[in-house]
Amino acid sequence: MSQSIQRAAEVLELVSVQPRTQSEIAEHLGVHRSTALRMLQTLTESGLTRRYADGRYGVGYRLAGLASVAAEQFDLANIARPHLAELGRECLHTVHLAVLDGSAIVYADKIEQPGMVRLYSQVGQPVVLHTAGVAKAILAFQPRGVVERLLDGHTFEKHTETTLTSPAAYLAELDTVRDRGWSVDDAEYENYINCVAMPIHDARGEVTAAVSVTALKAKADLPALEQLLPRLGQVVGDVSAAIGYRP
Repeated sequence: MSQSIQRAAEVLELVSVQPRTQSEIAEHLGVHRSTALRMLQTLTESGLTRRYADGRYGVGYRLAGLASVAAEQFDLANIARPHLAELGRECLHTVHLAVLDGSAIVYADKIEQPGMVRLYSQVGQPVVLHTAGVAKAILAFQPRGVVERLLDGHTFEKHTETTLTSPAAYLAELDTVRDRGWSVDDAEYENYINCVAMPIHDARGEVTAAVSVTALKAKADLPALEQLLPRLGQVVGDVSAAIGYRP
């Protein structure tokens, strides 16, 4: 990438977070204020940035319009599928993609391996919030108000000996997930199935989706699945980057 294009991209990312002054942009790029001004003038003339009355620069209306149109191309399931399929082929387990959809978390995609026992999960179905690893991976990174809204009226039904059966225990588990960056389903819905899961970050840095690797315990118990966490981390990192996330 040429230096001028790289700098322009950095300016757009910078002012997308919040409006910036010419001096702030020059300092960020490590250039003279006059160089930053010329770049800002060009971007503003093209509608990609705009100058406020106080002299700061923000996102231009044309850029906002382009982003709105381009968003139609970013179907998370389609973007993620090649990455999930590759992970499935490598580990030979079932891979799920789940998304936060209003007041529920639903399965958006599922990659199964030929000849394997089919799991109960179905694309489009809501997950069981208090047992699913993907639910924990998503909810751990939501504001407390969002978590409370989703759990309002939720029944913490006991399915197995390891099911979390109280809001307090579940919220404590979300704290653990947030600290370490990944979650588990320790045979909490069916006593012969377990999984590990990690969150996906979008362009705003928010978590609205997660990926899990799920297996029959007879084939891979939790310690075995946890060995896959570095690879799972690469996958969610690649998908997050593909939808615009920049740490």
